[in-house]
Amino acid sequence: MPTAIAVTSADLVLPAPDRHTPGAALLHPPEQHDLEAALAGTSALLERHGHVVALVPPWLPRPTVQRLHTVRAILETDRIALLDIDLPPLGTALLARQLRQLSVCDFSPGVIASAARLLSHYIFAGALLGSVAKLDRVRVPVGLGAHARSWSPSAQFAVLAHPTPHLARLGSAGGGRGGRSGSHASHAGSHASHAGSHGAAADLPAGPDFATHLTFARGQLTSDWVAAELAPAWQVQGVLENPLPAASPAWWGTPKLVEFAAGIPDLSVLYQLVASVRREQCRWCGLELIGDRCGFCAAPLTAPPPSEAAATSTGRSRP
Repeated sequence: MPTAIAVTSADLVLPAPDRHTPGAALLHPPEQHDLEAALAGTSALLERHGHVVALVPPWLPRPTVQRLHTVRAILETDRIALLDIDLPPLGTALLARQLRQLSVCDFSPGVIASAARLLSHYIFAGALLGSVAKLDRVRVPVGLGAHARSWSPSAQFAVLAHPTPHLARLGSAGGGRGGRSGSHASHAGSHASHAGSHGAAADLPAGPDFATHLTFARGQLTSDWVAAELAPAWQVQGVLENPLPAASPAWWGTPKLVEFAAGIPDLSVLYQLVASVRREQCRWCGLELIGDRCGFCAAPLTAPPPSEAAATSTGRSRP
């Protein structure tokens, strides 16, 4: 059986792109399953799949994160990877689907776990927002002018949170021209070739320069901007609408949103991307890995340099 890819909420499970992609395992939060049920469910996953790779984004409630670590500690297993992935909710769901796609390939569990950090760099996650008054909390720069315009009932903002923060004010219909806001606007403007040079396209966030599919989810904002304008400007190869994750309004600071995430859909491209990276062996747990850190034990690829104090102490102990 392939390595199990686990999430903590059913709304983070996007539809499989083909019949070969397995579903995601669900690790229920404490309010849904008690500790005994969580231990039994995780043990069954390990028995069936051998290894479990779970995405643990920073926006999860603290009790949920504590439960995951408690279960791994009680089971005394090194076959559960708890990956800290800093993506918005829909971007997290997209990454989980990519890992599900890769889980059926000939990669070892260690490579699949450490591939999550690599793949996250190729996910473009953002939202169309009706307000940016609480957007600072997600590390997207918001100027005073944008804060003031958030009070307008017709205001809409195109926001890219990952990989490069970008904020632009759109017209009242979600597609008119508007002034730029945010410290990354000039950077995004240099990539306007994706969006064209007419109308509102100049205000669009810079998109990926590789083939992607775009997934979007509607909140309490009525707009077709993502599918009608952003998708063509980014030249995506496909568009999929999905229900909005429950965590999205809190993450973006408003329920008035349409969240979107674009990523590589083709398994062959994902496979080549991961396979092209040199594989190493974790010096701590012995699993294969790519990158600079093991996904299962979190040990760095190379031992950290000794502290100055330790080096001094060692020097003094020499005869």
